[in-house]
Amino acid sequence: MNQKKLLKYILIAMVSGILVGWACHSALNETQTAEIASYFKIVTDVFLRLIKMIIGPLVFATIVSGLISMGKSSSLGSVTLKAMSWFIGASLISLLLGMGLANFFQPGAGMNLAIPVEHVDIGVTTANLTLQNFITHIFPRSFAEAMANNEILQILVFSIFFGAALAYVNHQTKEGTVIARLIDELARIMFKITDYVMAFAPVAVFAAIAAAIAVKGPMLIIDYSVFIGQFYTGLALLWLVLISVGYIFLKKDVFRLLGIMREPAALAFATSSSESAYPKIIAGLNKFGVPKRISSFVLPLGYSFNLDGSMMYMSFAVLFIAQAYNIDLSFTQQIMILLTLMITSKGIAGVSRASIVVIAATLTMFKLPEAGILLILAIDQFLDMGRSATNVIGNSIATAVVAKTEAHEHDEVIEDAHIVDDIVPVSTTGHS
Repeated sequence: MNQKKLLKYILIAMVSGILVGWACHSALNETQTAEIASYFKIVTDVFLRLIKMIIGPLVFATIVSGLISMGKSSSLGSVTLKAMSWFIGASLISLLLGMGLANFFQPGAGMNLAIPVEHVDIGVTTANLTLQNFITHIFPRSFAEAMANNEILQILVFSIFFGAALAYVNHQTKEGTVIARLIDELARIMFKITDYVMAFAPVAVFAAIAAAIAVKGPMLIIDYSVFIGQFYTGLALLWLVLISVGYIFLKKDVFRLLGIMREPAALAFATSSSESAYPKIIAGLNKFGVPKRISSFVLPLGYSFNLDGSMMYMSFAVLFIAQAYNIDLSFTQQIMILLTLMITSKGIAGVSRASIVVIAATLTMFKLPEAGILLILAIDQFLDMGRSATNVIGNSIATAVVAKTEAHEHDEVIEDAHIVDDIVPVSTTGHS
């Protein structure tokens, strides 16, 4: 199955899932639809487990292999500085856009909800979401534990140490080390395993959409259509900003990049998981011409620090909840919320229902009703689809821009994947 066919099958699966879910919701009672949805969920869970199975070894292999190719240690510092500068800027723009649109659209105005006097269980815990816990959590107690839990940031930290040490030893050895060659081969193997897993993607997409529609019903989307429409308008504006900034660095190549990223973005959208698209983003960036020494380092970093869609959603949702309860937030309070989200959101990679957790923590911090979370939980699945696709586009453009600026500094040229020497070889006839 080539790239165009897989994208076509994913789109067919989405439409089929909506129709089947709608039919189940209409023909069956609540208990029966819940049972049917649980069977659909098995398929989705299996697919996401397969994706998680890939990510740990793939991140480790590509980062270490990239560091061996990095050359001088100054390159690592330069790439890190550029990547983090982009991530901080993109995060700030995303938060400001979400906050600005919430003030403009006033999505919660008119709901006039009474502030609950009793605590309401919202089904999420925010106990561990502190700056102290985040900083200590970055550093793994055990590499095996980090791999078992798919802690991308911890794997990144260990891989930097391992890759730097291996690069030094490899440089000292005339013919290179066996381990360096093994790591290269491991990356190739993981990409091939990715091909196998991605063949299952359309089935998983069908199951995920069918389960959501079967339980919630299509009317849920209609009832929340104004809120969903306003949020997706915000995402469209964010895409426009990201693409415009990308155009400054990449010129017309930014549109070629978007074409390559259609499949990963569609996969992230359909599965509500940017994690599921990670292997395909790596392969797509390589196809675009990004050297593996850049893509294998910047992309995992972006998954922890550059979730643009999620950032916009969090500021939008916090203000929506405040408006729903007629709580007027001053400009100073909104800036404080923005700065708080800038920090707390950096610890959400790998956290279940991460955006909801951060929103809940922020509501508590600013004495806003936690019960407001219940207003958006019902449609979070549909909002998460847009967030995930946006995260894919944001990280793809960020990685390509960092690669382009590094190429200029080192008098390199970003070219097509088949003529770039240091790109991880992937099949151009399969899911490349």
